[in-house]
Amino acid sequence: MNPFPELHKYDGLGLAELVRTKQISPAELVEYAIARIEAHNPKINAVIHRMYDKARKVAESKLPEGTFMGVPFLLKDATDTVEGEPTSSGTSILRNIPRLRDNEIVQRYRAAGLIFLGKTNVPEFCLLPYTEPKAFGPTCNPWDLTRTAGGSSGGSAAAVAACLVPLAGGTDGGGSIRTPASCCGVFGLKPTRGRTPSGPEVGDLWRGFAQEHVLTRSVRDSAAMLDAIAGPDVGAPYWAPPIERPYLQEVTAEPGRLRVAFTSHPFLGKDVHEDCKKGLEATVRLLERLGHEVVEAAPKVDKEAFSLAYLTMVAAETRAEVDSISSLVGRKTSLSDFETGTRAMALLGHTVTAGEYAKALNYLYASARAISSFFEDYDVLLTPTLSQPPVPIGSLQPSEVEHFLIGLQSRLNFAWLMKAFHVINALANKIFDFMPYTPVSNVTGQPAMSVPLYWNESNLPIGMHFVGRFGDETTLLRIAGQLERAQPWFDHTPPGFSLTFRM
Repeated sequence: MNPFPELHKYDGLGLAELVRTKQISPAELVEYAIARIEAHNPKINAVIHRMYDKARKVAESKLPEGTFMGVPFLLKDATDTVEGEPTSSGTSILRNIPRLRDNEIVQRYRAAGLIFLGKTNVPEFCLLPYTEPKAFGPTCNPWDLTRTAGGSSGGSAAAVAACLVPLAGGTDGGGSIRTPASCCGVFGLKPTRGRTPSGPEVGDLWRGFAQEHVLTRSVRDSAAMLDAIAGPDVGAPYWAPPIERPYLQEVTAEPGRLRVAFTSHPFLGKDVHEDCKKGLEATVRLLERLGHEVVEAAPKVDKEAFSLAYLTMVAAETRAEVDSISSLVGRKTSLSDFETGTRAMALLGHTVTAGEYAKALNYLYASARAISSFFEDYDVLLTPTLSQPPVPIGSLQPSEVEHFLIGLQSRLNFAWLMKAFHVINALANKIFDFMPYTPVSNVTGQPAMSVPLYWNESNLPIGMHFVGRFGDETTLLRIAGQLERAQPWFDHTPPGFSLTFRM
């Protein structure tokens, strides 16, 4: 009989210690996690591809003696490619096509001792801040099953929040780790540009704006995983500055007195919900009690110019990805194979000239330099992670009129109409209104994190967003550790997910 009936109350490092001291076996951990997935996943739809048979075989074999030896793990069903397993990226035409090899970050996860149980739900091509793909259905928020889990790493965030596994894979190109972390009340760190690998198939995710990492319940799990996976892979176009000592040691180190700027003014959207402002005010008071200097200030961001340039980049990248699918599926694809949001971005991408694409990137790179200069005077920038608490499922989807117009344009192949009707602008504004802060640090390449410090009166989590200087995850992890000690969140878990198992 399993002597630890509540293994879901351990973080990843805690479980690894049980394995290392032979108090429990990897096989027992795998069976426990599988039991939790099978019991709870029908409610949240976080796991959309299971790899149980392989996981059981790995658990019985000799594991690498890495930091997370024997710990169950879920991969994000997008950039985390596994030999012989499909990577659907949320689209139905890829759901049954096995990939030829492990990518670099999956190899590093394996070396850390993790055991893969399956893959988590994502929006199609990870384009959206909500996880509601037609191919697999929506992922529900464990705190309120009618609400979004965020995206694009929504399946991973929901799985971690529901304690199916202690940590799960994520990717962040505009807030895709931090947005679902905020929605689901877990910890999510986006590393500095170049800190984690993206190869070998992908040379540079979204021109360097996207980074790989994990979602966790504890800060120390995130730090330890970053230690395990950080560093350039062969052929990387650039890499982040080296660190002086392991990140795990920084979590318990005092950050000293920091100069923290804060603002509730949205960088890209229009309004910020009162609950998010209350969370920010409470966090400011907490930081002041901890001895930090907190000043209301923020870098300047030209909303319209920044949004247009970012949208141009995403549209062009989406078009390139859609066009490349044919080689994977072995047939010529059309826009009708994809969802409305993907079709809209691909149509817009078809209208983008090489000159417009280059101009957009040049603007974003110049903006990054200007925004980064703000951090010459401040150690950290604090905002809410999102402008709203988790919104109802379906509320960010295109309207019926938008569905009709995009469908009509794709059937007629009138890509130029996307600009004329401004349909894409309406869709983009809806998205940026929800996530007005997170894309900025993707463009600058700075590390940023969502910390689960506030729940509103409806018991919905509202993350607080901290941005550090380029290359300085150290300061972020120190202050995250300090906040975790001062206002612990690890045991604040969604009601209805406490079921335990004995083997």
